[in-house]
Amino acid sequence: MDSKKQKNIPRHIAIIMDGNNRWAKKRFLPGVAGHKAGADAVRAVIRGCVDQRVEVLTLFAFSSENWQRPQKEVNALMDLFLVSLRREVRKLHKYDIRLRIIGDKSGFSDDIQQAIDEAETLTENNRGLQLNIAANYGGRWDIVHTAQQLAHQVAEGLLKPEDITEQLFNQTISLGDLPAPDLCIRTAGEQRISNYLLWQFAYSEFYYSPLLWPDFKEKALAEAIDDFAGRQRRFGKTSEQIEGKADA
Repeated sequence: MDSKKQKNIPRHIAIIMDGNNRWAKKRFLPGVAGHKAGADAVRAVIRGCVDQRVEVLTLFAFSSENWQRPQKEVNALMDLFLVSLRREVRKLHKYDIRLRIIGDKSGFSDDIQQAIDEAETLTENNRGLQLNIAANYGGRWDIVHTAQQLAHQVAEGLLKPEDITEQLFNQTISLGDLPAPDLCIRTAGEQRISNYLLWQFAYSEFYYSPLLWPDFKEKALAEAIDDFAGRQRRFGKTSEQIEGKADA
């Protein structure tokens, strides 16, 4: 039997990476040190997903609300984002990983937008892990943006209002061409969605880790996957139906 099916590995894992600042404060370091340490955790989790044969990994890197943080921290995050895009993309390409950035990319500087375009173009034909980075992203923005796209098609006569179904909406929204997230992991002991993938999380399982993000590495990922593997996903059905014990 295929080991992936036997262990019930999630096809798509989404992660809310929380705790970088707290990690730095515990060590009397500036906040940017926590974000740099968090980048090491990103590399570890990517390796873990590749080893576990996860198909899609989506990371919440920068929300549309994060612009409200102190300007010094925002500037440091933007610098780190640009450096990571330029430095890490060659490694991703080497290991056949495809990179996609989701969110309102128009909010970034021209340098960052160019780096995003170059990174996505370089890796677009790769067939390994699909890595999505949510940057300047918000779940409400995603839903509104999708509604606007479909409304434009109605205005242009390409669609009728009654043509807009859940299926069409799902195909149009961010990540609509990929499997929906099976598992959402949030670190640092927080238990909220924070405006992340609101539409896409309709039937996702949630796992909350007490670890601060920089401390979340391959072992912690494996524990989250093992926890997921022990759950029964019913999608509105009964346990008996899922187990094939109910009458037709």
